[in-house]
Amino acid sequence: MKRVAIYPGTFDPITFGHIDIIKRASQLFDNLIIAVAKDSSKNPLFNLAQRVEMVEEEVKIFNKEKKKVIVEDFEGLLINYARKKESTIIIRGLRAVSDFEYEFQMFGMNAKLDPEIQTIFLPASENTQFIASKLVKEIAKLDGEITKFVPKSVADRLKDKLKIS
Repeated sequence: MKRVAIYPGTFDPITFGHIDIIKRASQLFDNLIIAVAKDSSKNPLFNLAQRVEMVEEEVKIFNKEKKKVIVEDFEGLLINYARKKESTIIIRGLRAVSDFEYEFQMFGMNAKLDPEIQTIFLPASENTQFIASKLVKEIAKLDGEITKFVPKSVADRLKDKLKIS
């Protein structure tokens, strides 16, 4: 039986931190689904289709031999989505202690909803632990250099979205 893991998030936009977690998680499981959440409560800058497209662009490198990393959008309860995909593993990236507190709470709720679905926390690598999509968008809005935090194609989309030259 194939082990399928789900790495959920809004990916608004995808960063080198996300890509690092995807790379590492894809080495641990037979298949990895990057589940791009609609999540209107966060008021994403990019619409769902744009976020899915950006993630698809950046994960192509992990699918050279066989399609191992799949990108899909989803809406609703993550546990229901995991059941639908027959996945028993949720991947969550951790950057800081503040992430852990929120993620641990989510883990507890998800465990109560379905104890068969496990959450695995992957700590951010030391070179990416400070990268947050929210901060990248703020730096971009202020016309700062963001290619240290996101791929060039993502930086270009962000600048275009914000109408920065």
